[in-house]
Amino acid sequence: MSADEQPALHDRIVELETRLAFQEHAMTELSDALAELRNEAARSADLLRRVLEDLKLHRGDVMADPASEPPPPHY
Repeated sequence: MSADEQPALHDRIVELETRLAFQEHAMTELSDALAELRNEAARSADLLRRVLEDLKLHRGDVMADPASEPPPPHY
């Protein structure tokens, strides 16, 4: 290897190592973001389940038969 090739090779190695470090950092950030999104989705699914359970419990109140209600006061 000639003396001219050594600095160019060194520069290429440094650039590749820099790119690799950047990619590793980006992958870590993406992994953290994905984990947070999964946690948020799990919390949302749990909240939705609880709301649906509450709705089922109170369905009779919301969907009562109009014929079973007393007439309005103006009758």
